[in-house]
Amino acid sequence: MLNKYARALFTRIFTPVARLLLSLGVSPDVVTIVGTLGVCAGALAFYPRHQFFWGTVVIALFVFSDTVDGVMARMSGRSGRWGAYLDSTLDRVGDSAIFGGLVLWYAGRGGNLFLAALALSCLILGSVVSYAKARAEGLGMTANVGIAERADRLVAVLVTTGLVGLGLPEVVLTIVLSLLSVASLVTVVQRMLTVRKQALEAL
Repeated sequence: MLNKYARALFTRIFTPVARLLLSLGVSPDVVTIVGTLGVCAGALAFYPRHQFFWGTVVIALFVFSDTVDGVMARMSGRSGRWGAYLDSTLDRVGDSAIFGGLVLWYAGRGGNLFLAALALSCLILGSVVSYAKARAEGLGMTANVGIAERADRLVAVLVTTGLVGLGLPEVVLTIVLSLLSVASLVTVVQRMLTVRKQALEAL
């Protein structure tokens, strides 16, 4: 949902930034890599120490590199399979770091194994959501369905975690992670059924 409605807005916002970086000789791949490193640093350096707000601020500063590198690639004519592969692969790394940081806190000093399990569930199911689509495309089919796309999951967990860092009751994070787990599971099933239908029709 957010991918559909927000992409055009953020493209307009970050086009000047992309143009500036290209004029400085920075490549889209460098932006992708630096953005991922920044997200991982924010998640793994702050979340395990329960510094949820500042961790989210750092992550937010770097997470938009995912839009900037795409704009840069299109402007420079470098859009291609390698860039798409690198971007998609490193997206998984960044997402895993975010949920992994929550797992580290709640499985350790946070002392809440239920929340740790929910964060781990989001990490695993989020990866399966992405794999289900990638594997379908690798087999020549499509799986562009689901109620929990990456952007939706990312915004939900970052906003909630940041607000918990400012004093929002932790139960809200419990509810959000629970909903994300269920939504991710539903999305996996939706994509599996979509691919199954295409596979049967091709027989």
